[in-house]
Amino acid sequence: MNLEAICKKAIEVALTAGKFIAAEKKKFKRSNIVEKGDRNLVSYVDLEAEKIIVNGLRPILPDADFITEEKTIVTGSESLRWIIDPLDGTTNFIHGVPVFCVSIALQQNNDLLIGVVYEINLDECFYAWRNGGAFLNGNKIAVTETNLLRNALTATGFPYEGFAEMDRYFLTLKSLFSNSRGVRRIGSAAIDLCYVACGRFDAFFEYNLNAWDVAGGALIVREAGGMVTDFSGGSNYIFGKEIIATNQKLYEAFKKEVTFPPS
Repeated sequence: MNLEAICKKAIEVALTAGKFIAAEKKKFKRSNIVEKGDRNLVSYVDLEAEKIIVNGLRPILPDADFITEEKTIVTGSESLRWIIDPLDGTTNFIHGVPVFCVSIALQQNNDLLIGVVYEINLDECFYAWRNGGAFLNGNKIAVTETNLLRNALTATGFPYEGFAEMDRYFLTLKSLFSNSRGVRRIGSAAIDLCYVACGRFDAFFEYNLNAWDVAGGALIVREAGGMVTDFSGGSNYIFGKEIIATNQKLYEAFKKEVTFPPS
C-alpha cells in the first residue's frame, strides 16, 4: 500500500466531514441531543458526519472494515480497518466550546498505518503515516525535548463513567499540580494527543477511552518522535482504555505519576 497516498485521500475525507460539522455548528440546537448514557451525548451531526466519512473512505480501500463510534455501520472483524470518531469532543460542540475534531485511523492487525485528526475551529489538520513522519497543515512536527516534570505542561481528560478509580485519579492530579508546570483538560483526547505531537503539551494521560478516541492521535505522536503506551508501559493503548503519551525524555518520570489502574 502507498500509505502517503492513502493518507492524503483520508485527509480529504476528514476535511469534507469537518466542513459539514462547521456548517451545522452555526444552526445547532441543544434539542437535537440524544443521551447514549449518563454524560455520553450524541447528535445528528455525529451520525451524519460518520456516514460522510464511511462513504468517503470505502472507495479508497474497498476491502477494509470499519470500527466507528456511532455504529452507523456495524463491522469490525477484518485485519485491515478504519477506526473513526466523527466528532471527538461532542460535549464541547453541543455547548459551543470551540475544541472538537474529526479523527480517522487505519489499522492492519495491531499496527497503526495512518492517523488523521482535523481540528475544525482552528482549521488544523494533523496527520501521519507509518515511517513517514508527522505533520500539521503540511509542516513537519515533533514532540518537545522537555526532560524535567517540573517544566512540563501536562494534559488529561475526565471520564464520564468508571468513577470507582476517581480517588486515585485525583491523587495523580494533585501530584501533577504540585510537580509540573500545570494540567490542562480541553475535552478531546484526539486533540490532546496531537498537541503532544506538535509540542504544545509535554505529556498526556487518560483512562476509560475507546479505540476511536486515540487511534489517530496515537500514531501522530509516535511519528512525531514520542512515546505512547498503556499505564504499565505496554502496547495495549488502542483497545485497553488507558493511554500515556509523552516525549521520550519525560516518559519514565511521567509514567511514575500515573499510578492508578483502570477499574
